[in-house]
Amino acid sequence: MILPPNSIIASGPVIIEDDKVLLNKEIKESGITPWFFPGGEVEDFDINLEEACKREAKEEIGIDVEIIKPLDTLLHKKSDGRVVVLVHYLANRIGEIKKGENITECEWLNIYNLPEDVAPNVREIIERYLKTL
Repeated sequence: MILPPNSIIASGPVIIEDDKVLLNKEIKESGITPWFFPGGEVEDFDINLEEACKREAKEEIGIDVEIIKPLDTLLHKKSDGRVVVLVHYLANRIGEIKKGENITECEWLNIYNLPEDVAPNVREIIERYLKTL
């Protein structure tokens, strides 16, 4: 597969504890995002995707993570034609959460009752996760 120019690869953890998933909202140029998994764009291609996942967790929510296993990778086509490759890892949290500078909210949300304003990949990954239980 050849990605269109300016496409993005993003990596992040899916952290679930006691039937709740850790999600955050972030301030972007376009406003406040819907609920997302912590994570973001892979900026350093000298490290692997798991290390990028760990770096993003540290930057966005101030914690270390232990990768348990890879989850599904999803493709999202943006309206401008770019593609976002979303790489997800089931992970355990290490430490206490501390919001990063661009994070407006960070909450544990019930995996059986997600709010309407979650990103499409969050809903899809959680639905797939629930099928494995």
